[in-house]
Amino acid sequence: MAFIKRLGYYLVGLSIGIVFLTFFLKNKSKETNSEFCYFPNCRALKDLRSKPISFSDQVNEDMKVNGLDTLNITKFLKDGEVDFSQSDTKTKPCKTYIVEGELKDAPAILKFKNCSNKVILEEINR
Repeated sequence: MAFIKRLGYYLVGLSIGIVFLTFFLKNKSKETNSEFCYFPNCRALKDLRSKPISFSDQVNEDMKVNGLDTLNITKFLKDGEVDFSQSDTKTKPCKTYIVEGELKDAPAILKFKNCSNKVILEEINR
């Protein structure tokens, strides 16, 4: 059998396998509501979203004044970008993350303390 013919069979089989694999993985992620994130930004935000969030007194006042609620913060944690150059990820027991993004269609920077069992939102800078 010629090399070109074998290569053709291989490529056809490979393409069919890739189509089936993407179809099954897409269905699995929809069923389990899971997300495949391997980049540092995605992993940090997913860790922040997975824990209960509490707010500092200053943040509670800012939220009342600006008309913010927890849904806005949750959306911010879904779409934001972690600034690792300003974050302090080596401290113990709580790591500090600076997250940049949009909060009610305005640019904002939020400072989170990520402890082992909870997340504390310390500052909102607009």
